[in-house]
Amino acid sequence: MKKIWTAVAAVAIIALAVTAFMLMRSNRQLEQEKQEMQELAELDKQEMENEYERFTMQYSEMMTSINNDSLIAQLTQEQLRTQQLLEELKQVKASDAREITRLKKELAAVREVLRSYIRQVDSLNRENQTLRQENQRVSDQLAQTNLEKRDLQHEKETLTEKVAIAAQLDATGISMTPLNKRQKNAKKMKDCKTLQVNFNIARNVTAQNGNRTLYVRIQTPAGTVLNGGGTFAYENRKLEYSMKKVIEYSGEETPVTVFWQVSEFLDAGDYRVSIFADGNMIGSRTFSFK
Repeated sequence: MKKIWTAVAAVAIIALAVTAFMLMRSNRQLEQEKQEMQELAELDKQEMENEYERFTMQYSEMMTSINNDSLIAQLTQEQLRTQQLLEELKQVKASDAREITRLKKELAAVREVLRSYIRQVDSLNRENQTLRQENQRVSDQLAQTNLEKRDLQHEKETLTEKVAIAAQLDATGISMTPLNKRQKNAKKMKDCKTLQVNFNIARNVTAQNGNRTLYVRIQTPAGTVLNGGGTFAYENRKLEYSMKKVIEYSGEETPVTVFWQVSEFLDAGDYRVSIFADGNMIGSRTFSFK
């Protein structure tokens, strides 16, 4: 009998040890996932800050290339607005989803305004360039040739930077709908069998046409990613995606719909949808579900 009780005690001790090990492993995994979510939020915030800074510098460059007081005043006002939004972003924590979403919308608006001014300044610079070329031919043909070479090189470098900013895709009108087994709206996440994500790739005549690969990443309230079985490159690292879709983009607004089939229990709470293309995050939005 004593041997039996000794064996039972040994089994109990082993069971307790295994349970403690599993709990420790689960806690480490959860902390790692939370850390990855925080790192992604910080990367997203840093990318937004970099864009705001690039836009501010772009306004300075445009103002040095024109001689129009009215247009310079407009550019100065937009530059100050961009700097103010940048300062607001620097004060916001990466985990503040509401403020980050607001400032991301502001960033899209700033980008659109910048594009319009780029077109205006380019048009004005072309007119001024024609006048300069005409005056230069009259005064000194040789000096004109040298000046044109320098101007063309500067214009090429400036245009390359402008195109990189203006050609980035934008995902707008992002929505996510949980569907039940009848493919109707599910009132609660526990009844969800399919997640439907809809969005539009905005019209952009400066973007390159052709096939574009879009990656959709869905993060759960716990910070985990609904894994679609693959990864993609972003900011010198690999991120998991939930869905992937290749579209043919013609420069016009393009609607996109993707689905994720539920294979696990989904908790109620906030779900974040992030959309990536060409190595950039082109849109994100957070949704709350019961």
